[in-house]
Amino acid sequence: MLKNFPRFLQQFTRPDGAVIDLATTDIVRIRELGVPRYCQFRRLLHMTVPRTFAELCEDPELAAEIEEIYGGDIEQVDLMVGLYAEKRPTGFAFSDTAFRIFILMASRRLNSDRFFTRDFRPEIYSPAGLQWVRDNDMRTVLLRHFPELRPAMRGLDNAFAPWKRVTEA
Repeated sequence: MLKNFPRFLQQFTRPDGAVIDLATTDIVRIRELGVPRYCQFRRLLHMTVPRTFAELCEDPELAAEIEEIYGGDIEQVDLMVGLYAEKRPTGFAFSDTAFRIFILMASRRLNSDRFFTRDFRPEIYSPAGLQWVRDNDMRTVLLRHFPELRPAMRGLDNAFAPWKRVTEA
């Protein structure tokens, strides 16, 4: 999509021997399903829309390449291409548009999961189980399974915050 799709998946050999490009397959499926293009998707979220490819992407060479592929029409940019191309807010691993969808869906999934709502009680989890859930977070889970991460995570309260760069001695 944006030079970020593994080569082996662009030349993927199916069990029947056919070689396919999964990046192309993703775009074709998105189009077939009627997913709005990037600009329209942002409009539906009441977000601003880039007027130019330079506004979409901070890398001038990549912006020019996307512009050429889409024939200079920013309205034709596919959703996934736009999501990967758009400028990311400082400290974010993915785009602002993708983050908004993530937040919407994460809260809905949590609110509809019985183990986080009506069944989050001692009769289901046991008092010890509830205490374990309360006393642990992503950081403690990662360190339990990968203790070698401790130097990179030292001083962090949140596993999703940037980790320290650690060099081998």
